[in-house]
Amino acid sequence: MECSELILNIFNLELKLMSFNQKVNLPKVTLPNSSEILCLQKNEEIFLMYEQVQEYFRYGIELNEGDTVFDVGANIGMFSLWVYKLCNKNINIYAFEPIPQTYQVLEQNVKSLDPEKIKTIACGISQTSKLETFAYYPNTTSISTAYPDGSKKEIDKFKKAAFQKIDAIRDRKDLSSPLYWYTKIPRFLLSLILDYKFKKAFIVKQVTCQLKTLSEVIQEYKIHKIDLLKIDVEKSELDVLLGIKEQDWSKIKQIVLEVHDLENRVEKISKLLRDKGFNKVIVEQEKYLKGTDICNMYALREFGTPS
Repeated sequence: MECSELILNIFNLELKLMSFNQKVNLPKVTLPNSSEILCLQKNEEIFLMYEQVQEYFRYGIELNEGDTVFDVGANIGMFSLWVYKLCNKNINIYAFEPIPQTYQVLEQNVKSLDPEKIKTIACGISQTSKLETFAYYPNTTSISTAYPDGSKKEIDKFKKAAFQKIDAIRDRKDLSSPLYWYTKIPRFLLSLILDYKFKKAFIVKQVTCQLKTLSEVIQEYKIHKIDLLKIDVEKSELDVLLGIKEQDWSKIKQIVLEVHDLENRVEKISKLLRDKGFNKVIVEQEKYLKGTDICNMYALREFGTPS
């Protein structure tokens, strides 16, 4: 048995044992739409993920009952649960999550739903099929990544975004926001609190994850169309797109993705999508993310519509 096969077998065994021993009561959070979701940590991250879901349905991105969705970087299942409810439980969802600990929460969140409509897959999507070491952040699972950066510059980027998010909530007097209480804290004290929170957020563990290409999954599950490809993979977004074979691009109708604009990535991805027939490509950055490298990209095939 080759070393890679041995590691994969150990990985799969650990995943099965975790599933078998899933007796721990996970924290449950009630979301603004009154639905509930299980999570690893009951903190502000959950509500930020909830808000992010709303941001995906812009610029003509839409879903209808009976559609097929690929949720790449599903985390605990926030997006999958949202679209399942949005389409009256009549939608086909393939939810991919590579981090074993996070995958177990995803699995718990969808276990009571129709298994024929929503499938959870314990792997990440990339340019090639392989095992990869990920940085897993148990206190802030949404920033877990194959491209870790725990530098002061990276942490300061998130701190700046947090300040801008809190300022925006204060400016619009959004009393309903779960983060509103932060607006009442003096700035010098808020800075200290954020320093503490981000120090905790960036506590990291190394985990081994299985990666596949999108085209491998399309072939494995005999997928004929993907009405929406959602990608949120913390700096691996270009890897996901480069793993799509030429014959599979035409199966994808819409794409929404979070992009980290490193090494001119926004320009590279925009060009790639236009070359593949997406003639409406829009890049948008939320106000609270100004000054960071994070933005959203929306790509649609709208014939007769200028890009």
